[in-house]
Amino acid sequence: MLARLSIRDIVLIDRLDLDFGDGLSVLTGETGAGKSIVLDAVSLALGGRGDGGLVRAGEAQGQVTAVFDLAPDHPARAILKEQDIPDDGDLFLRRVQARDGRTRAFINDQQVSVQALKTLGTVLVEIHGQHDDRALVDPAAHRTLLDAYGGLWPERLAVSTAWDRRRATAKALREHQAQVEEARREADFLRHASEELSKLAAEAGEEETLADRRQSMMKAEKAAEDLSEAYEAIAGSRSPAHGIADAIRRLERRSAASPELVDPAIKALDAALVALDEGGAHLKAALDAAAFDPRELERIEERLFALRAASRKYGAPVDDLSALARKCASELEALDAGEARLAALAEEAQAAEAAYESASAALSAARRAAAATLDAAVMDELPDLKLERARFMTDIADEPAAAGPEGVDRVEFWVQTNPGTRAGPLAKIASGGELSRFMLALKVALADRGSAPTLVFDEIDTGVGGAVADAIGARLARLARRVQVLSVTHAPQVAARAGRHFLISKGATGDASSVATRVQALDASERREEIARMLAGASVTDEARAAAKRLMEGAA
Repeated sequence: MLARLSIRDIVLIDRLDLDFGDGLSVLTGETGAGKSIVLDAVSLALGGRGDGGLVRAGEAQGQVTAVFDLAPDHPARAILKEQDIPDDGDLFLRRVQARDGRTRAFINDQQVSVQALKTLGTVLVEIHGQHDDRALVDPAAHRTLLDAYGGLWPERLAVSTAWDRRRATAKALREHQAQVEEARREADFLRHASEELSKLAAEAGEEETLADRRQSMMKAEKAAEDLSEAYEAIAGSRSPAHGIADAIRRLERRSAASPELVDPAIKALDAALVALDEGGAHLKAALDAAAFDPRELERIEERLFALRAASRKYGAPVDDLSALARKCASELEALDAGEARLAALAEEAQAAEAAYESASAALSAARRAAAATLDAAVMDELPDLKLERARFMTDIADEPAAAGPEGVDRVEFWVQTNPGTRAGPLAKIASGGELSRFMLALKVALADRGSAPTLVFDEIDTGVGGAVADAIGARLARLARRVQVLSVTHAPQVAARAGRHFLISKGATGDASSVATRVQALDASERREEIARMLAGASVTDEARAAAKRLMEGAA
Protein backbone atom coordinates (compact mmCIF):
# COMPACT_ATOMS: atom_id res chain seq x y z
CA MET A 1 0.00 0.00 0.00
CA LEU A 2 0.96 3.67 -0.28
CA ALA A 3 2.47 4.45 3.12
CA ARG A 4 3.73 8.01 2.66
CA LEU A 5 3.55 10.80 0.12
CA SER A 6 6.00 13.74 0.23
CA ILE A 7 5.51 16.72 -2.08
CA ARG A 8 7.90 19.63 -2.51
CA ASP A 9 7.19 22.72 -4.62
CA ILE A 10 4.47 21.35 -6.87
CA VAL A 11 1.94 23.98 -8.05
CA LEU A 12 0.47 25.44 -4.81
CA ILE A 13 2.13 22.93 -2.50
CA ASP A 14 5.39 24.10 -0.97
CA ARG A 15 5.96 21.28 1.50
CA LEU A 16 3.61 18.43 2.29
CA ASP A 17 4.06 15.03 3.98
CA LEU A 18 1.10 12.65 4.23
CA ASP A 19 1.07 9.31 6.03
CA PHE A 20 -1.54 6.83 4.85
CA GLY A 21 -2.78 3.55 6.26
CA ASP A 22 -4.83 0.65 5.00
CA GLY A 23 -8.59 0.84 4.52
CA LEU A 24 -10.43 3.87 3.18
CA SER A 25 -8.93 7.36 3.32
CA VAL A 26 -10.72 10.43 1.97
CA LEU A 27 -9.53 13.87 0.94
CA THR A 28 -12.05 16.68 1.13
CA GLY A 29 -11.97 20.44 0.84
CA GLU A 30 -13.40 23.44 -0.93
CA THR A 31 -13.26 23.59 -4.71
CA GLY A 32 -9.88 24.99 -5.76
CA ALA A 33 -8.18 24.11 -2.50
CA GLY A 34 -5.76 21.77 -4.28
CA LYS A 35 -7.23 18.26 -4.13
CA SER A 36 -6.40 17.66 -7.79
CA ILE A 37 -2.83 18.82 -7.16
CA VAL A 38 -2.33 15.97 -4.70
CA LEU A 39 -3.54 13.47 -7.29
CA ASP A 40 -1.37 15.07 -9.98
CA ALA A 41 1.57 14.61 -7.63
CA VAL A 42 0.70 10.93 -7.11
CA SER A 43 0.46 10.48 -10.87
CA LEU A 44 3.84 12.19 -11.35
CA ALA A 45 5.48 9.86 -8.82
CA LEU A 46 4.04 6.87 -10.69
CA GLY A 47 5.59 7.88 -14.02
CA GLY A 48 2.81 10.11 -15.32
CA ARG A 49 3.47 12.86 -17.84
CA GLY A 50 5.69 15.63 -16.50
CA ASP A 51 5.34 19.33 -17.19
CA GLY A 52 7.44 22.31 -16.19
CA GLY A 53 4.19 24.09 -15.33
CA LEU A 54 3.81 21.82 -12.30
CA VAL A 55 6.75 23.49 -10.54
CA ARG A 56 5.74 26.03 -7.89
CA ALA A 57 6.20 29.66 -8.92
CA GLY A 58 9.65 31.00 -8.06
CA GLU A 59 11.24 27.53 -7.72
CA ALA A 60 13.67 25.83 -10.10
CA GLN A 61 12.27 22.37 -9.52
CA GLY A 62 9.75 20.32 -7.58
CA GLN A 63 9.69 16.71 -6.53
CA VAL A 64 7.36 13.99 -5.29
CA THR A 65 8.31 10.90 -3.29
CA ALA A 66 5.93 7.98 -2.77
CA VAL A 67 6.79 5.24 -0.27
CA PHE A 68 5.10 1.85 -0.53
CA ASP A 69 4.84 -0.94 2.02
CA LEU A 70 4.53 -4.16 -0.01
CA ALA A 71 4.19 -7.86 0.68
CA PRO A 72 7.34 -9.94 -0.03
CA ASP A 73 5.64 -11.66 -2.99
CA HIS A 74 4.20 -8.52 -4.60
CA PRO A 75 4.79 -8.40 -8.40
CA ALA A 76 6.62 -5.08 -8.01
CA ARG A 77 9.50 -6.91 -6.36
CA ALA A 78 9.90 -9.15 -9.39
CA ILE A 79 10.13 -6.01 -11.57
CA LEU A 80 12.83 -4.62 -9.26
CA LYS A 81 14.79 -7.85 -9.60
CA GLU A 82 14.49 -7.84 -13.39
CA GLN A 83 15.83 -4.28 -13.52
CA ASP A 84 18.60 -5.02 -10.99
CA ILE A 85 17.32 -2.41 -8.53
CA PRO A 86 18.08 -2.86 -4.81
CA ASP A 87 15.10 -4.10 -2.80
CA ASP A 88 15.66 -3.88 0.93
CA GLY A 89 12.13 -3.37 2.24
CA ASP A 90 9.96 -0.33 1.58
CA LEU A 91 9.78 0.84 -2.01
CA PHE A 92 10.64 4.49 -2.76
CA LEU A 93 9.54 6.16 -6.00
CA ARG A 94 10.83 9.69 -6.58
CA ARG A 95 10.25 12.08 -9.46
CA VAL A 96 12.07 15.38 -9.88
CA GLN A 97 10.45 17.91 -12.22
CA ALA A 98 12.47 20.91 -13.43
CA ARG A 99 10.88 24.15 -14.55
CA ASP A 100 12.50 23.79 -18.00
CA GLY A 101 10.51 20.59 -18.56
CA ARG A 102 13.29 18.13 -17.84
CA THR A 103 12.46 15.33 -15.45
CA ARG A 104 14.32 12.62 -13.58
CA ALA A 105 13.00 9.39 -12.07
CA PHE A 106 14.37 7.30 -9.21
CA ILE A 107 13.46 3.92 -7.73
CA ASN A 108 15.04 3.22 -4.35
CA ASP A 109 17.44 6.12 -5.05
CA GLN A 110 18.65 4.52 -8.30
CA GLN A 111 18.03 6.70 -11.34
CA VAL A 112 15.84 5.00 -13.95
CA SER A 113 13.90 5.90 -17.06
CA VAL A 114 10.43 7.41 -16.70
CA GLN A 115 9.09 4.36 -18.56
CA ALA A 116 10.60 2.07 -15.92
CA LEU A 117 8.91 4.17 -13.23
CA LYS A 118 5.61 3.96 -15.12
CA THR A 119 5.90 0.19 -15.52
CA LEU A 120 6.33 -0.19 -11.78
CA GLY A 121 3.59 2.32 -11.02
CA THR A 122 0.97 0.34 -12.95
CA VAL A 123 1.24 -2.58 -10.50
CA LEU A 124 1.20 -0.31 -7.44
CA VAL A 125 -1.67 2.14 -7.93
CA GLU A 126 -4.77 2.46 -10.10
CA ILE A 127 -6.29 5.92 -10.48
CA HIS A 128 -9.96 6.09 -11.46
CA GLY A 129 -11.89 9.19 -12.29
CA GLN A 130 -14.39 10.68 -14.68
CA HIS A 131 -11.74 11.27 -17.32
CA ASP A 132 -9.58 8.24 -16.58
CA ASP A 133 -7.76 6.74 -19.55
CA ARG A 134 -6.16 3.84 -17.74
CA ALA A 135 -7.03 0.61 -15.96
CA LEU A 136 -10.65 -0.41 -16.36
CA VAL A 137 -11.29 1.92 -19.28
CA ASP A 138 -8.41 0.48 -21.33
CA PRO A 139 -9.72 -2.44 -23.46
CA ALA A 140 -6.22 -3.90 -23.55
CA ALA A 141 -6.59 -4.76 -19.84
CA HIS A 142 -10.10 -6.23 -20.01
CA ARG A 143 -9.05 -9.75 -20.99
CA THR A 144 -6.55 -9.93 -18.13
CA LEU A 145 -9.14 -8.59 -15.67
CA LEU A 146 -11.68 -11.17 -16.78
CA ASP A 147 -9.14 -13.97 -16.45
CA ALA A 148 -8.21 -12.73 -12.98
CA TYR A 149 -11.87 -12.63 -11.98
CA GLY A 150 -12.47 -16.18 -13.22
CA GLY A 151 -9.21 -17.54 -11.79
CA LEU A 152 -8.29 -18.72 -15.27
CA TRP A 153 -4.51 -18.72 -14.88
CA PRO A 154 -4.21 -22.54 -15.33
CA GLU A 155 -6.16 -22.30 -18.61
CA ARG A 156 -4.04 -19.34 -19.72
CA LEU A 157 -0.86 -21.25 -18.90
CA ALA A 158 -2.08 -24.22 -20.95
CA VAL A 159 -2.78 -21.92 -23.90
CA SER A 160 0.57 -20.16 -23.54
CA THR A 161 2.41 -23.50 -23.45
CA ALA A 162 0.46 -24.76 -26.48
CA TRP A 163 1.19 -21.50 -28.30
CA ASP A 164 4.93 -21.86 -27.70
CA ARG A 165 4.81 -25.42 -28.97
CA ARG A 166 2.76 -24.35 -31.99
CA ARG A 167 5.27 -21.64 -32.88
CA ALA A 168 8.26 -23.93 -32.38
CA THR A 169 6.88 -26.71 -34.60
CA ALA A 170 5.75 -24.26 -37.27
CA LYS A 171 9.20 -22.66 -37.28
CA ALA A 172 10.91 -26.04 -37.56
CA LEU A 173 8.63 -26.98 -40.45
CA ARG A 174 9.28 -23.69 -42.28
CA GLU A 175 13.03 -23.95 -41.85
CA HIS A 176 13.13 -27.55 -43.07
CA GLN A 177 10.91 -26.75 -46.02
CA ALA A 178 13.25 -23.93 -47.01
CA GLN A 179 16.27 -26.20 -46.63
CA VAL A 180 14.75 -28.94 -48.77
CA GLU A 181 13.54 -26.51 -51.44
CA GLU A 182 16.99 -24.95 -51.67
CA ALA A 183 18.57 -28.41 -51.87
CA ARG A 184 16.20 -29.36 -54.66
CA ARG A 185 17.19 -26.32 -56.67
CA GLU A 186 20.86 -27.17 -56.29
CA ALA A 187 20.59 -30.96 -56.40
CA ASP A 188 22.66 -31.49 -59.58
CA PHE A 189 25.36 -29.12 -58.42
CA LEU A 190 25.42 -30.71 -54.96
CA ARG A 191 25.78 -34.23 -56.33
CA HIS A 192 28.58 -33.22 -58.70
CA ALA A 193 30.34 -31.19 -56.01
CA SER A 194 29.96 -33.90 -53.39
CA GLU A 195 31.33 -36.56 -55.73
CA GLU A 196 34.22 -34.42 -56.97
CA LEU A 197 35.24 -33.13 -53.55
CA SER A 198 34.90 -36.53 -51.91
CA LYS A 199 37.12 -38.03 -54.62
CA LEU A 200 39.62 -35.21 -54.24
CA ALA A 201 39.70 -35.81 -50.45
CA ALA A 202 41.55 -32.62 -49.63
CA GLU A 203 43.14 -32.51 -46.21
CA ALA A 204 43.76 -29.53 -43.96
CA GLY A 205 47.35 -28.28 -44.39
CA GLU A 206 47.94 -30.43 -47.46
CA GLU A 207 48.45 -27.51 -49.85
CA GLU A 208 51.17 -25.98 -47.68
CA THR A 209 52.96 -29.30 -47.25
CA LEU A 210 52.95 -30.05 -50.97
CA ALA A 211 54.07 -26.54 -51.88
CA ASP A 212 56.99 -26.75 -49.44
CA ARG A 213 58.01 -30.17 -50.80
CA ARG A 214 57.81 -28.94 -54.41
CA GLN A 215 59.91 -25.87 -53.61
CA SER A 216 62.51 -28.04 -51.91
CA MET A 217 62.70 -30.39 -54.90
CA MET A 218 63.10 -27.54 -57.36
CA LYS A 219 65.95 -26.08 -55.31
CA ALA A 220 67.62 -29.50 -55.08
CA GLU A 221 67.34 -29.92 -58.85
CA LYS A 222 69.30 -26.72 -59.45
CA ALA A 223 72.02 -27.62 -56.91
CA ALA A 224 72.44 -31.27 -57.96
CA GLU A 225 74.57 -30.53 -61.07
CA ASP A 226 77.10 -28.42 -59.18
CA LEU A 227 77.28 -31.01 -56.40
CA SER A 228 77.90 -33.77 -58.92
CA GLU A 229 80.72 -31.89 -60.66
CA ALA A 230 82.31 -31.05 -57.33
CA TYR A 231 82.08 -34.67 -56.24
CA GLU A 232 83.66 -35.82 -59.52
CA ALA A 233 86.52 -33.37 -59.02
CA ILE A 234 87.08 -34.38 -55.42
CA ALA A 235 86.30 -38.08 -55.34
CA GLY A 236 85.88 -39.13 -58.96
CA SER A 237 88.27 -40.01 -61.79
CA ARG A 238 89.68 -36.50 -61.74
CA SER A 239 90.31 -36.56 -58.03
CA PRO A 240 93.92 -35.52 -57.00
CA ALA A 241 93.78 -38.11 -54.22
CA HIS A 242 95.51 -40.75 -56.35
CA GLY A 243 98.43 -38.44 -57.13
CA ILE A 244 98.72 -37.35 -53.52
CA ALA A 245 98.76 -41.01 -52.37
CA ASP A 246 101.57 -41.85 -54.85
CA ALA A 247 103.55 -38.83 -53.66
CA ILE A 248 103.17 -39.92 -50.06
CA ARG A 249 104.42 -43.45 -50.88
CA ARG A 250 107.55 -42.12 -52.66
CA LEU A 251 108.32 -39.74 -49.86
CA GLU A 252 107.88 -42.43 -47.24
CA ARG A 253 110.63 -44.45 -48.97
CA ARG A 254 112.97 -41.50 -48.45
CA SER A 255 111.85 -40.83 -44.92
CA ALA A 256 114.40 -43.06 -43.26
CA ALA A 257 117.31 -41.31 -44.95
CA SER A 258 116.14 -37.73 -44.61
CA PRO A 259 113.31 -37.56 -42.10
CA GLU A 260 113.87 -33.92 -41.32
CA LEU A 261 113.23 -33.06 -44.94
CA VAL A 262 110.46 -35.49 -45.81
CA ASP A 263 108.26 -35.97 -42.72
CA PRO A 264 106.69 -32.48 -42.65
CA ALA A 265 105.61 -32.86 -46.28
CA ILE A 266 104.23 -36.32 -45.64
CA LYS A 267 102.23 -34.99 -42.69
CA ALA A 268 100.79 -32.15 -44.74
CA LEU A 269 99.92 -34.44 -47.65
CA ASP A 270 98.19 -36.89 -45.26
CA ALA A 271 96.04 -34.02 -43.98
CA ALA A 272 95.16 -33.00 -47.53
CA LEU A 273 94.19 -36.58 -48.35
CA VAL A 274 91.97 -36.75 -45.24
CA ALA A 275 90.38 -33.41 -46.16
CA LEU A 276 89.66 -34.70 -49.66
CA ASP A 277 88.02 -37.83 -48.21
CA GLU A 278 85.90 -35.73 -45.85
CA GLY A 279 84.93 -33.35 -48.64
CA GLY A 280 83.97 -36.26 -50.85
CA ALA A 281 81.86 -37.75 -48.05
CA HIS A 282 80.02 -34.45 -47.53
CA LEU A 283 79.44 -34.08 -51.26
CA LYS A 284 78.13 -37.64 -51.45
CA ALA A 285 75.72 -36.95 -48.57
CA ALA A 286 74.54 -33.76 -50.25
CA LEU A 287 73.96 -35.62 -53.49
CA ASP A 288 71.98 -38.30 -51.68
CA ALA A 289 69.89 -35.61 -49.97
CA ALA A 290 69.23 -33.78 -53.20
CA ALA A 291 68.32 -36.90 -55.04
CA PHE A 292 64.56 -37.19 -55.90
CA ASP A 293 62.30 -38.98 -58.27
CA PRO A 294 61.18 -36.61 -61.06
CA ARG A 295 57.96 -38.57 -61.20
CA GLU A 296 57.29 -37.64 -57.59
CA LEU A 297 57.72 -33.95 -58.45
CA GLU A 298 55.27 -34.43 -61.29
CA ARG A 299 52.75 -36.09 -58.98
CA ILE A 300 53.10 -33.26 -56.45
CA GLU A 301 52.56 -30.60 -59.11
CA GLU A 302 49.50 -32.43 -60.45
CA ARG A 303 48.02 -32.67 -56.93
CA LEU A 304 48.64 -28.98 -56.25
CA PHE A 305 47.00 -28.05 -59.54
CA ALA A 306 43.93 -30.18 -58.75
CA LEU A 307 43.57 -28.71 -55.25
CA ARG A 308 43.95 -25.12 -56.41
CA ALA A 309 41.62 -25.62 -59.36
CA ALA A 310 38.94 -26.94 -56.98
CA SER A 311 39.56 -23.98 -54.67
CA ARG A 312 38.93 -21.53 -57.51
CA LYS A 313 35.94 -23.49 -58.79
CA TYR A 314 34.13 -23.62 -55.46
CA GLY A 315 35.32 -20.28 -54.12
CA ALA A 316 36.77 -21.74 -50.96
CA PRO A 317 40.31 -22.05 -49.54
CA VAL A 318 41.90 -25.47 -50.06
CA ASP A 319 41.80 -26.09 -46.32
CA ASP A 320 37.99 -25.62 -46.38
CA LEU A 321 37.33 -28.06 -49.24
CA SER A 322 36.94 -30.99 -46.87
CA ALA A 323 34.29 -29.12 -44.83
CA LEU A 324 32.57 -28.09 -48.06
CA ALA A 325 32.44 -31.73 -49.12
CA ARG A 326 30.79 -32.66 -45.83
CA LYS A 327 28.32 -29.78 -46.21
CA CYS A 328 27.36 -30.90 -49.71
CA ALA A 329 26.94 -34.47 -48.50
CA SER A 330 24.81 -33.26 -45.57
CA GLU A 331 22.57 -31.23 -47.85
CA LEU A 332 22.19 -34.20 -50.15
CA GLU A 333 21.23 -36.33 -47.18
CA ALA A 334 18.71 -33.66 -46.18
CA LEU A 335 17.30 -33.77 -49.69
CA ASP A 336 17.18 -37.54 -49.76
CA ALA A 337 15.56 -37.76 -46.34
CA GLY A 338 13.61 -34.50 -46.74
CA GLU A 339 10.23 -35.86 -47.71
CA ALA A 340 10.03 -38.20 -44.74
CA ARG A 341 11.24 -35.50 -42.37
CA LEU A 342 8.83 -32.97 -43.85
CA ALA A 343 5.96 -35.35 -43.34
CA ALA A 344 6.96 -35.91 -39.71
CA LEU A 345 7.34 -32.18 -39.04
CA ALA A 346 4.04 -31.42 -40.75
CA GLU A 347 2.37 -34.00 -38.53
CA GLU A 348 3.95 -32.45 -35.42
CA ALA A 349 2.89 -28.96 -36.49
CA GLN A 350 -0.65 -30.17 -37.15
CA ALA A 351 -0.80 -31.83 -33.73
CA ALA A 352 0.54 -28.65 -32.07
CA GLU A 353 -2.04 -26.56 -33.94
CA ALA A 354 -4.82 -28.89 -32.80
CA ALA A 355 -3.56 -28.77 -29.21
CA TYR A 356 -3.52 -24.96 -29.31
CA GLU A 357 -7.01 -24.81 -30.77
CA SER A 358 -8.25 -27.17 -28.09
CA ALA A 359 -6.59 -25.23 -25.26
CA SER A 360 -7.75 -21.86 -26.59
CA ALA A 361 -11.29 -23.20 -27.08
CA ALA A 362 -11.31 -24.38 -23.46
CA LEU A 363 -10.07 -20.96 -22.34
CA SER A 364 -12.71 -19.22 -24.45
CA ALA A 365 -15.45 -21.33 -22.91
CA ALA A 366 -14.12 -20.61 -19.42
CA ARG A 367 -14.00 -16.91 -20.24
CA ARG A 368 -17.59 -16.87 -21.40
CA ALA A 369 -18.66 -18.61 -18.20
CA ALA A 370 -16.65 -16.17 -16.08
CA ALA A 371 -18.04 -13.25 -18.10
CA ALA A 372 -21.60 -14.32 -17.36
CA THR A 373 -20.83 -14.40 -13.64
CA LEU A 374 -18.98 -11.08 -13.77
CA ASP A 375 -21.82 -9.41 -15.70
CA ALA A 376 -24.32 -10.60 -13.11
CA ALA A 377 -22.12 -9.36 -10.24
CA VAL A 378 -21.75 -5.92 -11.82
CA MET A 379 -25.48 -5.74 -12.60
CA ASP A 380 -26.23 -6.41 -8.93
CA GLU A 381 -24.29 -3.26 -8.04
CA LEU A 382 -25.93 -0.94 -10.59
CA PRO A 383 -29.38 -0.27 -9.06
CA ASP A 384 -28.01 1.27 -5.87
CA LEU A 385 -25.71 3.43 -8.01
CA LYS A 386 -28.75 4.87 -9.84
CA LEU A 387 -27.98 2.84 -12.93
CA GLU A 388 -30.95 0.51 -12.56
CA ARG A 389 -31.92 0.90 -16.22
CA ALA A 390 -28.41 0.24 -17.48
CA ARG A 391 -26.86 -3.04 -18.53
CA PHE A 392 -23.26 -4.19 -18.26
CA MET A 393 -21.94 -6.90 -20.53
CA THR A 394 -18.61 -8.45 -21.41
CA ASP A 395 -18.23 -8.62 -25.17
CA ILE A 396 -16.10 -11.57 -26.27
CA ALA A 397 -15.23 -11.90 -29.96
CA ASP A 398 -13.40 -14.84 -31.49
CA GLU A 399 -10.50 -13.51 -33.60
CA PRO A 400 -8.40 -16.44 -34.88
CA ALA A 401 -6.27 -14.07 -36.95
CA ALA A 402 -5.14 -12.42 -33.72
CA ALA A 403 -4.26 -15.72 -32.03
CA GLY A 404 -1.51 -15.50 -29.46
CA PRO A 405 -0.28 -16.84 -26.12
CA GLU A 406 -3.43 -15.52 -24.41
CA GLY A 407 -5.84 -17.18 -26.81
CA VAL A 408 -8.01 -15.99 -29.67
CA ASP A 409 -10.50 -13.83 -27.77
CA ARG A 410 -10.93 -10.08 -27.92
CA VAL A 411 -12.51 -9.05 -24.62
CA GLU A 412 -14.08 -5.64 -24.02
CA PHE A 413 -16.46 -4.33 -21.38
CA TRP A 414 -19.62 -2.88 -22.92
CA VAL A 415 -22.57 -1.00 -21.43
CA GLN A 416 -26.06 0.02 -22.39
CA THR A 417 -27.11 3.06 -20.40
CA ASN A 418 -30.85 2.91 -21.19
CA PRO A 419 -33.23 0.35 -22.71
CA GLY A 420 -33.52 0.76 -26.46
CA THR A 421 -30.18 2.52 -26.80
CA ARG A 422 -27.28 0.92 -28.55
CA ALA A 423 -24.73 -0.94 -26.44
CA GLY A 424 -21.06 -0.16 -26.93
CA PRO A 425 -17.62 0.08 -25.31
CA LEU A 426 -17.65 1.35 -21.75
CA ALA A 427 -15.40 4.35 -22.43
CA LYS A 428 -17.42 5.50 -25.45
CA ILE A 429 -21.01 5.04 -24.25
CA ALA A 430 -21.01 6.13 -20.60
CA SER A 431 -20.96 9.80 -19.64
CA GLY A 432 -18.44 11.08 -17.11
CA GLY A 433 -20.54 10.42 -14.01
CA GLU A 434 -21.91 7.15 -15.36
CA LEU A 435 -18.42 6.00 -16.26
CA SER A 436 -17.22 6.54 -12.70
CA ARG A 437 -20.12 4.54 -11.25
CA PHE A 438 -19.75 1.74 -13.80
CA MET A 439 -16.07 1.54 -12.92
CA LEU A 440 -16.85 1.44 -9.23
CA ALA A 441 -19.38 -1.36 -9.73
CA LEU A 442 -16.91 -3.28 -11.83
CA LYS A 443 -14.11 -2.75 -9.34
CA VAL A 444 -16.32 -3.94 -6.48
CA ALA A 445 -17.16 -7.07 -8.47
CA LEU A 446 -13.50 -7.68 -9.23
CA ALA A 447 -12.62 -6.96 -5.60
CA ASP A 448 -8.95 -7.84 -5.03
CA ARG A 449 -8.66 -9.93 -8.18
CA GLY A 450 -6.49 -8.29 -10.81
CA SER A 451 -6.19 -5.14 -8.72
CA ALA A 452 -3.29 -2.97 -7.69
CA PRO A 453 -2.83 -2.77 -3.89
CA THR A 454 -3.85 0.89 -3.90
CA LEU A 455 -6.92 2.34 -5.65
CA VAL A 456 -7.44 6.07 -6.03
CA PHE A 457 -10.89 7.41 -6.92
CA ASP A 458 -11.06 11.02 -8.04
CA GLU A 459 -14.48 12.58 -7.38
CA ILE A 460 -16.44 9.61 -8.70
CA ASP A 461 -19.41 10.88 -6.66
CA THR A 462 -19.65 14.12 -8.65
CA GLY A 463 -23.21 14.92 -9.65
CA VAL A 464 -24.87 12.42 -7.31
CA GLY A 465 -26.18 12.70 -3.80
CA GLY A 466 -28.34 11.07 -1.17
CA ALA A 467 -28.80 7.35 -1.61
CA VAL A 468 -26.43 7.10 -4.59
CA ALA A 469 -23.62 8.83 -2.72
CA ASP A 470 -24.26 6.53 0.22
CA ALA A 471 -24.13 3.51 -2.08
CA ILE A 472 -20.82 4.75 -3.49
CA GLY A 473 -19.45 5.17 0.03
CA ALA A 474 -20.59 1.68 1.00
CA ARG A 475 -18.87 0.16 -2.01
CA LEU A 476 -15.66 2.06 -1.43
CA ALA A 477 -15.68 0.80 2.13
CA ARG A 478 -16.21 -2.78 0.91
CA LEU A 479 -13.26 -2.41 -1.45
CA ALA A 480 -11.15 -1.03 1.37
CA ARG A 481 -11.46 -4.32 3.26
CA ARG A 482 -9.26 -5.91 0.62
CA VAL A 483 -7.11 -3.11 -0.80
CA GLN A 484 -6.10 0.40 0.19
CA VAL A 485 -8.55 3.00 -1.15
CA LEU A 486 -7.98 6.75 -1.43
CA SER A 487 -10.91 8.89 -2.51
CA VAL A 488 -11.19 12.57 -3.32
CA THR A 489 -14.83 13.30 -2.55
CA HIS A 490 -17.44 16.01 -2.18
CA ALA A 491 -19.99 13.58 -0.71
CA PRO A 492 -20.43 13.55 3.08
CA GLN A 493 -21.87 10.03 2.79
CA VAL A 494 -18.50 8.86 1.41
CA ALA A 495 -16.44 10.86 3.89
CA ALA A 496 -18.40 9.42 6.81
CA ARG A 497 -17.24 5.90 5.98
CA ALA A 498 -13.52 6.72 5.93
CA GLY A 499 -10.99 5.38 8.38
CA ARG A 500 -8.79 8.43 7.75
CA HIS A 501 -9.92 11.89 6.72
CA PHE A 502 -7.64 14.59 5.27
CA LEU A 503 -8.82 18.18 4.85
CA ILE A 504 -7.23 20.11 2.00
CA SER A 505 -7.25 23.88 2.27
CA LYS A 506 -5.47 26.88 0.81
CA GLY A 507 -3.90 29.62 2.89
CA ALA A 508 -1.27 32.32 2.99
CA THR A 509 2.40 31.52 3.51
CA GLY A 510 4.94 33.58 5.40
CA ASP A 511 5.16 35.67 2.27
CA ALA A 512 1.83 37.51 2.19
CA SER A 513 1.95 37.63 -1.60
CA SER A 514 1.67 33.86 -2.04
CA VAL A 515 -0.62 31.04 -0.99
CA ALA A 516 -0.04 27.35 -0.45
CA THR A 517 -2.13 24.21 -0.21
CA ARG A 518 -2.23 22.61 3.23
CA VAL A 519 -3.44 19.15 4.26
CA GLN A 520 -4.61 18.34 7.78
CA ALA A 521 -5.37 14.90 9.19
CA LEU A 522 -8.65 15.24 11.12
CA ASP A 523 -9.55 13.68 14.42
CA ALA A 524 -13.09 12.52 15.19
CA SER A 525 -14.47 15.92 16.23
CA GLU A 526 -12.78 17.67 13.32
CA ARG A 527 -14.17 15.06 10.97
CA ARG A 528 -17.68 15.71 12.25
CA GLU A 529 -17.25 19.43 11.69
CA GLU A 530 -15.93 18.92 8.12
CA ILE A 531 -18.74 16.52 7.23
CA ALA A 532 -21.22 19.04 8.65
CA ARG A 533 -19.67 21.69 6.38
CA MET A 534 -20.04 19.34 3.43
CA LEU A 535 -23.71 18.92 4.34
CA ALA A 536 -24.53 22.55 5.11
CA GLY A 537 -22.14 24.59 3.02
CA ALA A 538 -20.43 27.77 4.23
CA SER A 539 -22.60 28.17 7.38
CA VAL A 540 -22.41 25.07 9.60
CA THR A 541 -25.54 24.62 11.75
CA ASP A 542 -26.23 22.43 14.73
CA GLU A 543 -28.61 20.45 12.54
CA ALA A 544 -25.75 19.81 10.11
CA ARG A 545 -23.51 18.70 12.98
CA ALA A 546 -26.20 16.32 14.21
CA ALA A 547 -26.68 14.95 10.73
CA ALA A 548 -22.92 14.50 10.38
CA LYS A 549 -22.83 12.60 13.66
CA ARG A 550 -25.62 10.31 12.47
CA LEU A 551 -23.78 9.65 9.20
CA MET A 552 -20.59 8.76 11.04
CA GLU A 553 -22.39 6.51 13.50
CA GLY A 554 -24.33 4.82 10.71
CA ALA A 555 -21.14 4.13 8.82
CA ALA A 556 -19.29 2.70 11.83
